Amino acid sequence: QVQLVESGGGLVQPGGSLRLSCAASGSIFSINGMGWYRQAPGKERELVAHISSGGTTNYGDSVKGRFTISRDNAKNTVYLQMNSLKPEDTARYYCNAAVRTTILFADNYWGQGTQVTVSS
Repeated sequence: QVQLVESGGGLVQPGGSLRLSCAASGSIFSINGMGWYRQAPGKERELVAHISSGGTTNYGDSVKGRFTISRDNAKNTVYLQMNSLKPEDTARYYCNAAVRTTILFADNYWGQGTQVTVSS
């Protein structure tokens, strides 16, 4: 079993910053890509940012230049630094990881999500 646990969400004013963390634990052989997705009420889940095992990143258009994804492979942790937050960034943010639990088997895992609310 693999668990992903997010932290760092909360209430922030427009223009503020937050840093999300997601730690993976359990039966982990290796982790390939890790990413952050978000879902606002009434909307579909969308990609926020993704980082490969080698450090290649890509971002959703709405967050480019404001958010930065990074990872610490030694800690099996991915981070999302969010700056210049806007009310439209309000959503539940989910961590995702492609985890290889054995040399032969890999699967996609999700965290439970952390709420980010941007409001004055």
